[in-house]
Amino acid sequence: MNTYKDYIQEIEERKGQGLHPKPIDGAEMLSEIITQIKNVNNGYRADSLNFFIYNVVPGTTPAANLKAKFLKEIVLGESVVTEITPAFGLELLSHMKGGTSVEVLLDLALGTDVAIAKDAAAVLKTQVFLYEADTARLEAAFKSGNEIAKDILESYAKAEFFTKLPEIAEEIKVVTFIAGEGDISTDLLSPGNQAHSRSDRELHGKCLISPEAQAEIKALAEANPDKSVMLIAEKGTMGVGSSRMSGVNNVALWSGKQASPYVPFINIAPIVAGTNGISPIFLTTVDVTGGIGLDLKNWVKKLDENGNPVRNESGDPILEEVYSVATGTVLTINTKTKKLYNGDKELIDISKAFTPQKIEFIKAGGSYAIVFGKKLQTFASKTLGINIVPVYAPSKEVSVEGQGLTAVEKIFNKNAVGTTPGKVLHAGSDVRVTVNIVGSQDTTGLMTSQELESMAATVISPIVDGAYQSGCHTASVWDNKSKANIPRLMKFMNDFGLITARDPKGVYHAMTDVIHKVLNDITVNEWAIIIGGDSHTRMSKGVAFGADSGTVALALATGEASMPIPESVKVTFKGDMKSYMDFRDVVHATQSQMLKTFGGENVFQGRIIEVHLGTLNADQAFTFTDWTAEMKAKASICISEDNTLIESLEIAKGRIQIMIDKGMDNKNQVLKGLIAIADKRIAEIISGEKPALRPDANAKYYAEVVVDLDQIAEPMIADPDVNNADVSKRYTHDTIRPLSFYGGVKKVDLGFIGSCMVHKGDMKILAQMLKNIDEQEGKVEFKAPLVVAPPTYNIVDELKAEGDWEILQKYSGFEFDDNVPKAAARTAYENMLYLERPGCNLCMGNQEKAAKGDTVMATSTRLFQGRVVEDTDEKKGESLLSSTPVVVLSTILGRTPTIDEYKMAVEGINLTKFAPSHKLLVK
Repeated sequence: MNTYKDYIQEIEERKGQGLHPKPIDGAEMLSEIITQIKNVNNGYRADSLNFFIYNVVPGTTPAANLKAKFLKEIVLGESVVTEITPAFGLELLSHMKGGTSVEVLLDLALGTDVAIAKDAAAVLKTQVFLYEADTARLEAAFKSGNEIAKDILESYAKAEFFTKLPEIAEEIKVVTFIAGEGDISTDLLSPGNQAHSRSDRELHGKCLISPEAQAEIKALAEANPDKSVMLIAEKGTMGVGSSRMSGVNNVALWSGKQASPYVPFINIAPIVAGTNGISPIFLTTVDVTGGIGLDLKNWVKKLDENGNPVRNESGDPILEEVYSVATGTVLTINTKTKKLYNGDKELIDISKAFTPQKIEFIKAGGSYAIVFGKKLQTFASKTLGINIVPVYAPSKEVSVEGQGLTAVEKIFNKNAVGTTPGKVLHAGSDVRVTVNIVGSQDTTGLMTSQELESMAATVISPIVDGAYQSGCHTASVWDNKSKANIPRLMKFMNDFGLITARDPKGVYHAMTDVIHKVLNDITVNEWAIIIGGDSHTRMSKGVAFGADSGTVALALATGEASMPIPESVKVTFKGDMKSYMDFRDVVHATQSQMLKTFGGENVFQGRIIEVHLGTLNADQAFTFTDWTAEMKAKASICISEDNTLIESLEIAKGRIQIMIDKGMDNKNQVLKGLIAIADKRIAEIISGEKPALRPDANAKYYAEVVVDLDQIAEPMIADPDVNNADVSKRYTHDTIRPLSFYGGVKKVDLGFIGSCMVHKGDMKILAQMLKNIDEQEGKVEFKAPLVVAPPTYNIVDELKAEGDWEILQKYSGFEFDDNVPKAAARTAYENMLYLERPGCNLCMGNQEKAAKGDTVMATSTRLFQGRVVEDTDEKKGESLLSSTPVVVLSTILGRTPTIDEYKMAVEGINLTKFAPSHKLLVK
């Protein structure tokens, strides 16, 4: 096969899609290109030079390794390429970010040719992506008396790689583009159904919002060449729902600036804004790219003469426009005054977007460079035996005398790195923390692997207790896209040191379990910090943060994460659950009662929800912590009784052992080590040495929410409210309605039981309901399809052992077969039960979908437009979210049930129950 000619053919095919040549990451391709460059008579030489200079993926890709080695030959004069002088060769090396390029620069800088060594040293002084092998070479050379090594170290100790960068502009001109009205989910910026293309950045960029929006953004940019296009969520929050790096990448591709002239389609510095700011996890991703996220507050609640909000007929506060940001408006961001202006008119203070730390991210082109820069400066200073020169903005340390600690404050204090010794830190402090557990999911994993390559990382940090690469988002359909992408991902991550859902060697059975469930099981210490590549990284043990693929890569490579300690909202419960209610209804009611208590203000947004569940084990409590992503919380922490925590850890140990028995442990025996950590933690609790995590009684919270279980009289449903006259109120997760609202007449076209929000108990509820209906009616007849996707294989195994799976098989018209997985997504459903493979299924929206325009009743978490179900011209698709029994009954009836029908259907069934703890869960 002629690799180069195949590449040329692919280029022609891409032209037809309006695409440029795909960036080169393979060694075989680049080897052929280099051969053609060396042959001055080769007919492909000119194009080959262009590809070599401008179209190679940097970092540790096989192509980057080969490019760096060839550039070394050019710098040393061993190969002569007229178009690439030694000086230009060094410039190209400076843009390759690390890995072999740093190795080559060190070879040159520590070599015998003094002139070359000095030139290479000058380039090395600009680099920050050095790892232990690189710094060890510098240290050894310095100790042996090498003056060049000393010179480099002295530069690093002064952090000249940062201080010599240009300062950020005092004024940044922007032209506005309204990306949408209301909350903008990352599905609009990077749709789940296009997940397969995320690693092809230019191709994936074609899915941003719509072709019409892309054309308008392009036109705005061309008409305003001196300005940046700022994407805005009018009357809403930007970037809710997910933590997608691909969403920020797409925004940057269309409205940012190129990171390097020699690296295609990697753009940085996007500017985004929202009336209600930026979703916390999305803002972290913006920081990764050195971007800016603004909280506009351009719409405010209308107040009456007494200062109370004026409400409309629906009871929602009426909003008034303070200033316009209509598409095409030219505004000025002043980074010195930290104000937003329209001409000379000051609009709003934007100082939160320009903290000292964020200014550093902007200056350095992203947060990675700051993280690695600080580590490099510390290393150099230590090696030289000098004190660290203050260069970076000091971390903000907030310590309030006499004030206790919330649960998250305790966890962050325990895991903090580089803080003032002995100082107790409270919310608002900027902290570097060690990370215990990391999760990478499959539709963002390829991007995470690219990020790891770009930051020249080759092995997982030894301080990470465990890390997992999932296969759940591509579980439903094993199509050609998955076959091409997923094995490659699994091999990369397995080699890197993660436990992988699929075995690159094919020894153990593929485990497509939902990533959040697996992370919940491998988190074996409630003091843990977890970073996961999905917004639903919300464990019921420890504190977990959903993150973009880049932050996941950083956690894998360094074992650290940096963020302010968030404020917390304390959630407790009173009263009694009614016998016919399910715990999912308590979850929805929490959101509903919170909004009512605080006059429509979402006090959860951007904060930690510290939920005092006490008596629910980790499986059941996860239903609550998982939903906190939809509450727009930054994260959540579940406070448990000692015995409940021990029960949860024992469950986790059992499931980890199953993974070991399947052969999933790696050479470092990570899974075995997690069981040892769990055993140690259980022993500490039993002995009283270290009881379950508790906040202090005198801790300070932003707010406290008391959920009254007595008020929950009927099932609660999260409704996308697709026809609300106020567009900003649609698809928000904040419209929580009682079952009776629908009057037993709303047609349901499809039901879905699955995703991370269900546990084994939900599957047993389903089995028992079907059995009861059969006994009562003599048969089970579905008037709407019911799709069931258990979250994990171990749940399937447990259901089989207990006889419940046999019941489900009896009433199903389809059962998954791992030996013959589906190769194409379903386009139509019959009125029957589908037993699908464990995984995300409909919830992810990238493989299986409901029919367009359907009304879906689901246990899922996602009600965003187009996620589970797309619209038709005649009818909007709806994804209503409810408990398992409501979903089952809705598919049997083909409509929403009445409250009486519901009570009758669940009579005698063991629903997920909850009773508030009678113990004082504070220290």
